[in-house]
Amino acid sequence: MSLDVLDRPISALAGAGADGDAEQMLVTLLLASQLCGIPVLAVRDVLGEQTIARIPLAPAEVAGSLNLRGRIVTAIDLRRRLRLPPAPEGTRRMSVVTEQGGELYALLVDQVSEVMTLRAAAFEPVPPTLPAEWAAHSAGIYRLDGRLLVVLDVARLLALGGAG
Repeated sequence: MSLDVLDRPISALAGAGADGDAEQMLVTLLLASQLCGIPVLAVRDVLGEQTIARIPLAPAEVAGSLNLRGRIVTAIDLRRRLRLPPAPEGTRRMSVVTEQGGELYALLVDQVSEVMTLRAAAFEPVPPTLPAEWAAHSAGIYRLDGRLLVVLDVARLLALGGAG
């Protein structure tokens, strides 16, 4: 089953709530203590720590590949992609599996938290204060009780030859 939601704008992924307000469902995750979100419809699987085989001559953000039920999945290290420091030694990382162009990709993150349903009306464009690397890979933000949730644009994260 192909999930072609990655090419649609974030507003197209919102649904109607019980009171008629549009809502956005996001899988939340942590990257170096930053709360992030990915549209739930873009997520195929969430995996715990996996064995990743290094791919010679691959770009630095390509951590390698892993086997998911017989399919080869390219693992993208989001810390490297977003120019964050490496995870502390011994940190167990999780993978958020997504699909684009018929290929599977595992986005390596520090932790996957929960699925949040947020009001689409509270969604804001990328602020000018967001670091350039984050802004280039983000669709926008939500402000949550003193915390910023950065909504990641999966298609931009996977455009290894493009922005970044």
